[in-house]
Amino acid sequence: MTHTDNPMIFVVGILGNIASFFCFIAPISIFYRICKKKTTEGFQSCPYVAALFSAMLWIFYAYIKTGEMLIITINAFGCLIETIYLVIYITYCPKQARNFTLKLICLLNLGGICLVIVLTHLLAKERTARIELLGWICVVLSTSVFAAPLSVIRVVIRTKSVEFMPFTLSLLLTISAITWLIYGILLKDIFVTLPNIVGITFGMIQMVLYGIYRKNKPVNDEKLPEHKDEMNQLQIVVITHENVDNVETGENKEEKEKKEKHEQAGSKEGVEEQPQKEG
Repeated sequence: MTHTDNPMIFVVGILGNIASFFCFIAPISIFYRICKKKTTEGFQSCPYVAALFSAMLWIFYAYIKTGEMLIITINAFGCLIETIYLVIYITYCPKQARNFTLKLICLLNLGGICLVIVLTHLLAKERTARIELLGWICVVLSTSVFAAPLSVIRVVIRTKSVEFMPFTLSLLLTISAITWLIYGILLKDIFVTLPNIVGITFGMIQMVLYGIYRKNKPVNDEKLPEHKDEMNQLQIVVITHENVDNVETGENKEEKEKKEKHEQAGSKEGVEEQPQKEG
């Protein structure tokens, strides 16, 4: 079934494009802050590399299947925006993180996509078999991308605070997954349907947790795992400065005491000399 056979598929596909568009642009505020502060503040590049790889695979899948222009359009935009995110990240991240990100991009977005293209052409000679093989690859990767919020869910449960899980983003991800699920069902495409079942499940879990913990106050001393090392380093620096100040204060006290003793001794000598002169 194609868009021309059922106009409803086209309408749902357009809605899916709109929902996914807002999901893609959601991290803009994060990268604006990175550009403003000229530091990545401990953010990781893995989710953006994985999202870029996923978008590239779905474009390849839609191209092989033919007639899936709506999947190509939104994932083409995804490739563009994720590339911009990664360029900004590489520009402002530390050297070690930059090297890791570049290696990951070469491994997944260059080597990985080339490997998938070669394997689908070598292992599946017929078009139908090629679509099925590529479809299952997309299902596995998309499922892992949807499972990425597990770390945030763990932090919410541990801190009993939704400080690190914006409700708007959770809602957008759920709406996007529901829309694409309907699209896959109408299109009778199991490879589009399956990952979005996982997406809806995780989205609902996030919104339920938000409803449970939304009234709790933010926990200031609890940070995301990637920020712990930075906080420890800051504490070490502060302690070091305090120790230096204490040492300097101690030295100043000793010098002052010596000066005071010397002045007192001098004043005593002056008092003793005066009677002698008078005598």
